[in-house]
Amino acid sequence: MKIDFQRQAWFAEFWGTFMLVLAGTGAIIIQNQTGVITHVGIAITFGLIIFVGIETFGNISGAHFNPAVTLALTLAGEFTKSRSIPYILAQCSGAISASVLLRILFPKDEYLGSTNPAGSDLQSFILELLLTWFLVLVIFSLTDRRGQGGASGKSMISLTIGAVIGLEAMFAGPICGASMNPARSLAPALISNHLNHLWIYLLAPTLGGILAIPIWRSIRA
Repeated sequence: MKIDFQRQAWFAEFWGTFMLVLAGTGAIIIQNQTGVITHVGIAITFGLIIFVGIETFGNISGAHFNPAVTLALTLAGEFTKSRSIPYILAQCSGAISASVLLRILFPKDEYLGSTNPAGSDLQSFILELLLTWFLVLVIFSLTDRRGQGGASGKSMISLTIGAVIGLEAMFAGPICGASMNPARSLAPALISNHLNHLWIYLLAPTLGGILAIPIWRSIRA
């Protein structure tokens, strides 16, 4: 039986992003309803689900789960251009599917874990750009060292990326939502029909990922 590895990768990106949105925005919804998870718990949830997703799907698709990461890796020449659009479509589809499920489970929740600025739009735009810039810089560094250290090295990559996301969500989440991921913000905004600030969370992470490319090249050189 011939295995379609490209299709496997698309499925991995779909389910990995599904898991991210289900657990991450689900934690926000449950916090709003019960108050028991806390902001720190939400940040840890996002970091842990990324760690688990990379460990589960990393060997299949590279575990991007983020259109900004896929685009940055593609423009940097670290990822095949022909695969980038299917990856992004799979990520957005997985995220939207998770938000649809959360709407069914929590029909009374207004925002479904949408990201919204606590202050000005400009403040959140700059924060989201910088957070994604830092995240993609870390990913570039780890991409350069992939394969080193065997299984323990791969687990260290998963842990590092999960820790970065948890850290950024911990300190910036109360202000900008710390999305760093257009798919993560697109899905709950679409399903809850709260689109006013969506442009911030589509544009800023995308630009942040792109801006990481020349910085990393200068450091690497």
